[in-house]
Amino acid sequence: MKNIYPNIYRNSLKNLNKAKNFLKRNEIIAVPTETVYGLAGNAYSSRAIKKIYRLKKRPKKNPLIIHYESIESLKKDVIVNIEFFKLYKKFCPGPITFILKKRKDSKICSLANANLNTVAVRFPSHKITKNLLKKLDFPLAMPSANMSAGLSPISALDVIDEFGKRVRFIIDGGKSKIGLESTVVNLVDGVKINRPGAISKKDLYKVFGKKISLVKKINKINSPGMLRKHYSPGIPIVLNCKIVDSKDAFIVFGKKYKKGKNIFNLSYKGDLKEAGKNLYKTMRKIKNLNFKKIRVVKIPNRDIGIAINDRLTKASNK
Repeated sequence: MKNIYPNIYRNSLKNLNKAKNFLKRNEIIAVPTETVYGLAGNAYSSRAIKKIYRLKKRPKKNPLIIHYESIESLKKDVIVNIEFFKLYKKFCPGPITFILKKRKDSKICSLANANLNTVAVRFPSHKITKNLLKKLDFPLAMPSANMSAGLSPISALDVIDEFGKRVRFIIDGGKSKIGLESTVVNLVDGVKINRPGAISKKDLYKVFGKKISLVKKINKINSPGMLRKHYSPGIPIVLNCKIVDSKDAFIVFGKKYKKGKNIFNLSYKGDLKEAGKNLYKTMRKIKNLNFKKIRVVKIPNRDIGIAINDRLTKASNK
């Protein structure tokens, strides 16, 4: 199928070099990751970081995640600890973000970490983004490629849906494998989960041999995913509903629900990983079909279901 979008580029060595040149000129591009697509810019450049915040209309108090290719490059910017190495060995590269202390001599633009003394960092596993990082001598600041508080994109076309031609270079890496943002783990003064994701509390328990708590009361925003209103399709969402006669869109889960024009099943077979992958795609579809309200049945609150419910709760907040 012919690509009709001049700002979507297929994966090739030639296009990776084009992407590198865009980034070296402090331009912003969109790239795929295993979680969602991201808006990428030079983390050391205030020009690039300002462009990201301006393009997304993102509050400056909301820090960005900095993406690295190697521990060697990471150590130039943050102070690592034993807890980090345990998690890195088990899950990296992959869908986990670490909150670590920022080094005083770090080159990370202070706007990128909202002038905090900590930085959110991660190692993406998507082959395209890994190869791109290898070509650069700086890490990439990379929030999700959507307007602030909106739905995260899981494909190149979703990025077009968000920004049109305002993002001049989008690398098409297919649909994101996971479809939900990374698990964010705060490693400053212990281990806490700032944002649930595909790596669950159960997974972390296996590493540390103890329960790791999810931050519920937010006194200070020190990582992405902590704003009260987030991941929203821009229409009202009502949670834990039963199916009733209504013209609203219904998001359901499992095989007990019948098909219908306004019924959208995240996973007919009741697979939470599949549901997570389909969540944003489903909400974007409902939005583009011009439904006025979304009603969601109860989603099991275990494993990645905790992350799904986190996104739905924040999306439903006023």
